[in-house]
Amino acid sequence: MSGSTCDVAIVGAGIVGAACARALAAAGRRVLVVDSHLVGGGATGAGMGHIVVMDDSPAQMALNRYSQRLWNELADQLPAGCEFETCGTIWVAADDEEMTEVRRKHALFAEQGIETFVLDERGLHEAEPNLRDGLAGGLRVPGDSVIYPPTAARWLMDRAQEHGAELLLGATVVEMDGRGMQLSDGRRIDAAMTVNAAGSLAPQLTAGLPVRPRKGHLIITDRYPGFVRHQLLELGYLKSAHESNADSVAFNVQPRKTGQLLIGSSRQFDSETLDVDPPMVERMIARSLEYMPGLEKLSAIRTWTGFRAATPDSLPLIGPHPEIPGLYIATGHEGLGITTSLATARLLVDPLLGRPTAIPVEPYLPARFLTAA
Repeated sequence: MSGSTCDVAIVGAGIVGAACARALAAAGRRVLVVDSHLVGGGATGAGMGHIVVMDDSPAQMALNRYSQRLWNELADQLPAGCEFETCGTIWVAADDEEMTEVRRKHALFAEQGIETFVLDERGLHEAEPNLRDGLAGGLRVPGDSVIYPPTAARWLMDRAQEHGAELLLGATVVEMDGRGMQLSDGRRIDAAMTVNAAGSLAPQLTAGLPVRPRKGHLIITDRYPGFVRHQLLELGYLKSAHESNADSVAFNVQPRKTGQLLIGSSRQFDSETLDVDPPMVERMIARSLEYMPGLEKLSAIRTWTGFRAATPDSLPLIGPHPEIPGLYIATGHEGLGITTSLATARLLVDPLLGRPTAIPVEPYLPARFLTAA
């Protein structure tokens, strides 16, 4: 490949773009990935790396579960730097009303063949002694995992390059269609097809995409091995994460293999910079202390932000653009891009290869928005 002509040109070297590049290159396509920054930067670098089955909608649950299975199939191949660990999730219930939600989730997950355990107050304390007293219980999902997203994206891109994919970093795409891309330095990349995997920047390259940037903050602590054993989320997380416009925070703490703790989460629309917002960080910390007071004694070493690509229905856009031949979309994953990256790649690539998809692709097609009257 000369760098100007290829079978598939992908804009975006985050975990979604890297997964798509790996799948396409493994299928024998000549692939070129273009990004203005680093592999695994952007939203990937601002992701907690929680590989989780969410049940906000049936389509979301199907995509999450499928992609989780794909990650589990890769687990033995991942290097130590990816920090893949099946630590499980506990959805924490603060009161009896939330325990009703625990039982609903338990029944729903059982219908889907997903193992879960209902914890009462004592069981929750035994599982996570540093949670405060008086919490009603929770739902433990032992099959959920965590991973270090930047290294995982780099690993996926390395596999793509082993299959012949090329990577062009430090180059900015200013225009794209279904037959190639124009770079800011005047170069043209011609391609048989293109993939817009540019995350929250995708609408700048493809007009009409219903994607909005949603800012999130993360805090990482010094090393405190064993302080938290599972990924912990309050049961109000789904509601707070997907409220349409309101800024929100939720208790969300993740143990890392390094012994560090990753603390989230926040959601903000209408923020135009990556600057850390101290009032939002204060809200995150206050919310975390409501569930785990002992966090106050720990030392935080870094706080950072990222923009996640949100859609109106909280589902990603995966598949062909209905009005621009040759252009494919892979964006809009918001806070679930790490989980769903592998499934996104398969749902994009399998139809191109004439293979049936493992789950129906219709709920994620861009046409659900782009052809609306």
